[in-house]
Amino acid sequence: MAGEQIRIMVSRHSAFYSPLLAAISGGFLKDQGLEPAYAILQPGQKSHELIRKGEVEVMQSAVSSNWSAMDNGVTDLPRHFAQINRRDGFFLVARVSPSTFHWKMLEGGKLLADHGLQPLVMLRYAAELNQVEWKKVALIDAGPPEQMAVRFRGGEGEYIHLQGPAAQELESEGTGKVVASIGDAMPPVAFSSLAASAQFLETDKARGFLAGYRRGRNFVTQSPAADIARLEKDFFPAVGLEVLTRAIARYQQLGCWQGSMEIPRNLYEQALTVFLHCGAIKKRHEYEAVVAGIQ
Repeated sequence: MAGEQIRIMVSRHSAFYSPLLAAISGGFLKDQGLEPAYAILQPGQKSHELIRKGEVEVMQSAVSSNWSAMDNGVTDLPRHFAQINRRDGFFLVARVSPSTFHWKMLEGGKLLADHGLQPLVMLRYAAELNQVEWKKVALIDAGPPEQMAVRFRGGEGEYIHLQGPAAQELESEGTGKVVASIGDAMPPVAFSSLAASAQFLETDKARGFLAGYRRGRNFVTQSPAADIARLEKDFFPAVGLEVLTRAIARYQQLGCWQGSMEIPRNLYEQALTVFLHCGAIKKRHEYEAVVAGIQ
């Protein structure tokens, strides 16, 4: 008997979001009587509008996604109710691997950087925290991650800034070498989370989703990376199992999925500090205005 459909959308498709992917592919949501419909946010779509219209029930997003809208007076925004990642999940891949990488090496080099607001803000913060003069880095906006990788393979740039498993794919094929983790180079932060409408969070469906998601999150923190990769492989049909395993193992080593499901206030405040440091928002937005407690 088919379960009740739950519409899930992600702003990014990556092994970085393995807690959510495992909740789907491991059958943990189905065990709650839910039939997940998974989709990826497309250019021009706005997550808060999709949630407001009822077209999506759960969105993989970030607390920071509310802040620019709040700066501009937008109301009735989604509530962020569960943490996915407590560290940045991007990597730097160097075309020519140095014997020892220092962040200052970025100065004067051409970097194909992900120009999404949060990835770029976090990259700049990590770089400046590691003594890089940001204006000396030649940033290239090569479009979405897939196009970035194509251009890097074609010989453009000395460095590229990608999530896993895309970074590990380049390494596996010999195009470059992963030389740094952004998340490892800066403090833990409320990087990605799950969001929904306040109305949805009052429903039995939301409670069932949370129960299934909790099992998925526990699975990826407690299981070998190879087991997680086998479970999620259908989400990455073009990626080799060994590459996917390596990406997941790296995220486990970083501790991206450790801690409670709740979004910690201190990590929320650290994310605000990063955005304010880079001038990406106008003020500190209250935790309670963005985050909903788990029932």
